[in-house]
Amino acid sequence: MKIKSLYISAQEKGAGILFVSMGMMEILKRNLHRVAFFRPITLSKDTVDGDIEFILQRYDIDMKYEDAYGFDIEYVENMIASNRSNELINQLISKFKKLENEYDFVLCEGIRRSFLTTTINYDLNIKIAQNFGSSVINIINARNSTATEVYEDVLMERDNLKSESCDCFATIVNRLGDGKYEELEKKLQGSRENTYLFKELSELDLLTVQDVIEGVDAKAVLIGEKDHTRVIRGIKVAALSLDNFLDHIEEDDLVIVPADRSDIILGLFGALYSKNYPNISAIVFPFDMTAHKNVKKLIEGLDSFNIPVLSVATDTYETGKKLSQVNAKLRVTSERKISLALGLFHANVDIELIEKKIAASKTKITTPMMFEYKLFEQARVNKKRIVLPESMDERILRAAEITLRRGVADVILLGNEEKLTQNYLRLGLDLSEATIIDYLNSELMEEFIEEFYEKRKEKGLTREAARDAMGHLNYFATMMVQLGYADGMVSGAIHSTGETIRPALQIIKTKPDISVVSSVFFMCLKTEVLVYGDCAVNQDPDAKTLAQIAISSTRTAEAFGIDAKVAMLSYSTGESGSGAEVEKVREATKIVQSKHSDFLIEGPIQYDAAVNKNVARTKLPDSKVAGEANVLIFPDLNTGNNTYKAVQRSSGAVAIGPILQGLNKPINDLSRGCLVTDIVNTIAITAIQAGQE
Repeated sequence: MKIKSLYISAQEKGAGILFVSMGMMEILKRNLHRVAFFRPITLSKDTVDGDIEFILQRYDIDMKYEDAYGFDIEYVENMIASNRSNELINQLISKFKKLENEYDFVLCEGIRRSFLTTTINYDLNIKIAQNFGSSVINIINARNSTATEVYEDVLMERDNLKSESCDCFATIVNRLGDGKYEELEKKLQGSRENTYLFKELSELDLLTVQDVIEGVDAKAVLIGEKDHTRVIRGIKVAALSLDNFLDHIEEDDLVIVPADRSDIILGLFGALYSKNYPNISAIVFPFDMTAHKNVKKLIEGLDSFNIPVLSVATDTYETGKKLSQVNAKLRVTSERKISLALGLFHANVDIELIEKKIAASKTKITTPMMFEYKLFEQARVNKKRIVLPESMDERILRAAEITLRRGVADVILLGNEEKLTQNYLRLGLDLSEATIIDYLNSELMEEFIEEFYEKRKEKGLTREAARDAMGHLNYFATMMVQLGYADGMVSGAIHSTGETIRPALQIIKTKPDISVVSSVFFMCLKTEVLVYGDCAVNQDPDAKTLAQIAISSTRTAEAFGIDAKVAMLSYSTGESGSGAEVEKVREATKIVQSKHSDFLIEGPIQYDAAVNKNVARTKLPDSKVAGEANVLIFPDLNTGNNTYKAVQRSSGAVAIGPILQGLNKPINDLSRGCLVTDIVNTIAITAIQAGQE
């Protein structure tokens, strides 16, 4: 029997209940369309519940805030104190059942026992889960306990749930130090029973610049768009001379310094540009002071890297005291922390087992979020090495960090290691797990030159020309893929499509039965994903080329779990029209059918007849594709490119691509206007393609 709700319970503060809710929500949203989030008890009805707000926003949950909680603690304790416990439970059941009837699944998050007073003399979370009929995920905070104590807690919680006839979906032991992790693992041998162990991630507890802004009511003096998520590992007060203070700064420090200490301020910015000193995360001016106009002018003129500068009204002592009391908060915008947390979660739970337990009846609906999460999981399960040659671009570095933290792929960056490391540290990033190759001085260079020369010498390529070619990022990266040093490549953030594809055509070449490289976009509409081809590469394909584009696009769709129904688009449907362009599409359709009789394909067909069932009933009533097409092949680049952009801009569809197809090994091209999210998605897709080779 498949379950329709889960109840997440934790005993203590800091156990990581939001972290687990987030991990489970990712799995749920990957498989189900409508998922509800419900907290039976909140701390206060007068303040916004942070967990509810976070989950509703991040996962775009279609429900009102007031429907996502039951009652506040004061109300609950009054009801229990007046012997109205059963009435309280019935009220909660009523709210829960309403959600259960309207949604595919309800994820419930309980309140920590430590928040409940002695008025409540039984485990209210278990009582609520019992009456909801929900399976329970119990979280144990191992931070301040020995391995033996945690082991006893695990056994006790299991017995407790069994004695109350509650189904234990999973036990999660969180915040384990390295030694404690290994010791507990040994103790649990043979009795894991869906018990998952998570190591301590200290960064999740670190403050960010945004925490500081909100926690001490700081004003921004100088701050970049991405600076809000920078982590702060320590707080220092600049009370020494510059000469002595520089000896005390450490990586990711926040420094409190009066704005009239121009020497310290300039020294800190000098340290940012020096390879001999750490990079601090932020500067705070007390007393609402501002730096001297000339110092400010100098700082604003720095065009590469900067340090966020904030100001506060309090004095130095009071500012330091307040900062020590600020707590780290997980926000929807905390992409770096979220990626780290999700990477840990997915690496330590049995995703397949969880999906088997929670999967409801299959749905044909696929939302953009569902598709994106499926990409991440598919890539994570069969992790590949993806080379990113454009390491000088900040977007690439930020995407690389998210990719590594989420465990989507292993990342290879090309560039001078010392310079590249300085750059990502100045941006407040952690790319220590990436492989960095100084390609111009690499021991692979001679091998690559010889390989390229041998491949192209019959076409007149000289060794010198081969050496010159390998000095270009994309050629070197492509050769890495060809010779197995990397599994795939993503480029194009600062290079043209031609500069990305040309090396691939010369080195990797096309698949045996395909003579043309083409592309598709995954068009993620509100409730379905369509595949558009070719919208980026081939300008005016003939019938044979168009047929190959259709074959490649069909294979790509099926590789990503889409049951392909292919529409060969034209301005005419069936036999209703004529002309050279219609005949080209008709001929291309016949070529595909002759080579792949198992493909569901229709052409020529107009777009409306391809995707709209009502139009299809009129124009092609007997077609197995019309009205249900999900792979749409455009007759030329002009039509395809304009259509995908029109659909993207007018419907709000998420366009993922272009994804190159037809090559022997995966090489993918980015738009030069790409966002960090686009790069991460393309890396995931490239990794999946590599796993299918």
